[in-house]
Amino acid sequence: MGHVQVERSQGIVTVTLSNPGKRNAIPVGAWPEIEAAFREVARRRDDRCVVLTGEGDDFSSGADVTGAATDDIGHPLWLMRSISAAIDALYALPQPVIARVAGVCVGVGLNMALACDIVVASDDSRFSEIFVRRGLSIDGGGSWSLPRTVGLLKAKELSLLGDIITAAEAERIGLASRVVPRPDLDATVTELATRLADGPPLALSMTKRLLDNSDQLTLAQALEAEAQAQIVNFGTQDTAEAMAAFAEGREPRFRGS
Repeated sequence: MGHVQVERSQGIVTVTLSNPGKRNAIPVGAWPEIEAAFREVARRRDDRCVVLTGEGDDFSSGADVTGAATDDIGHPLWLMRSISAAIDALYALPQPVIARVAGVCVGVGLNMALACDIVVASDDSRFSEIFVRRGLSIDGGGSWSLPRTVGLLKAKELSLLGDIITAAEAERIGLASRVVPRPDLDATVTELATRLADGPPLALSMTKRLLDNSDQLTLAQALEAEAQAQIVNFGTQDTAEAMAAFAEGREPRFRGS
């Protein structure tokens, strides 16, 4: 894949946005590659955790439409739908996803990070819903994910002004789960990804969906969804293994069955 690198190691899949000469701006032709990468991961039982990152010193400077010929994309609606399909594939991943954010994380790059489950950022990273500075409105699912993450008023401030904020401010308002010194970024992400990859895949995927769907349900509906998820868990070998490991005073070994 030209602008997406996929690497696997011990259950951890690292998906790297690769266009370092433009701070990993995502070219028109890369969106189907990104979608295909996520769709493949979703089908693979051995892929237990996903890390989304950018090559080199930056996460992503957003979409790159410079130099794109009209013949390459047809009507611009096709481009927007290819972006939407990639974002939808990211949200649909049953595995937990960590965004490893360094440097610039703006525009659709930021909204891809918000589609992840945990955002770990270096202390020198910068965030912005920069669309308005380009004469554009927010996209990449940002109109849905941003207010869910930081609240409606703060979402409007970030998207209407397009300000660039620091990692510390991103952590304060909830855009980043945690911020660490740049030298500690890789070790922190690896430690978290390893914990997730070693966890019970079915329980993790159902917990992720319960939380993602929480604002669409009444309390009664959420309680029923939780009950149904627990019934599935009780029928798995992983839950039996967890109970046995607890009784025996050892760490469980989860297999996703």
